[in-house]
Amino acid sequence: MEVLLAIFFGGVIGLLLGLVGGGGSILTVPVLVYVLGEDVHAATATSLVIVGATALLGVVPHARAGRVAPTTALLFGGAGIGGAFAGAYLNRLASGPVILLLFGSLMLVVAGRMVSSRSSAGPAESADMVHGPRWPVLASGLGVGVLTGFFGVGGGFLIVPALVLVLGFPMRLAVGTSLAIIAINSGAGILAHLGTGGIDLPLAALFIAGGFAGVTAGGRLTGRIDEVKLSRGFAVLVALIGAYLIVRNGAALA
Repeated sequence: MEVLLAIFFGGVIGLLLGLVGGGGSILTVPVLVYVLGEDVHAATATSLVIVGATALLGVVPHARAGRVAPTTALLFGGAGIGGAFAGAYLNRLASGPVILLLFGSLMLVVAGRMVSSRSSAGPAESADMVHGPRWPVLASGLGVGVLTGFFGVGGGFLIVPALVLVLGFPMRLAVGTSLAIIAINSGAGILAHLGTGGIDLPLAALFIAGGFAGVTAGGRLTGRIDEVKLSRGFAVLVALIGAYLIVRNGAALA
């Protein structure tokens, strides 16, 4: 049963990553902890392997279709590497209930971001060039890196809006570029967590197997379904899970 659950949830997370470039990975840690019984710190580290590998696989169809901006991905992702190491260090200092309580709060923020976000229809011809000051991109990359290392999430729920609203990317290009950035940040986070010995590679492999199918399907379906309705429907689920984490872990800390 655990094998089937891991493959199923990997597929769901991969599909959401492929469709909207972020948000799906935020389900990984709650699933690992509450469905599969993983320790919180181990779940965070294992989640990075799952999210990073799934995002890396998902980049392929987007790159082939010209929906990845490599220069921006390297700039944004490079800024996040240091943040990922800092986040992993803070993760080791915090207790499981504290991490999950903060994670629940993060999920509410993500849900709100999904509901309020708007797609850009701007042109993609020059979108790989960062115009104007680079500090907003670098600051955003650093912040996402910290979240990646601490929570084990990809951070696409912040990356996609930053690419769309700050750099003027059209949604399709933002989704593909977001996956490349997630892969970079997750790789840094994995390196930062290696010393803890908490990565469950067999379990991660099952998630990745499901995630490969899901993210491939999501990449092919991008632009063919109503992404706004999809994001808002998913936001409701994220908000409910976030509220549950806050109530449960808030009570544990009381």
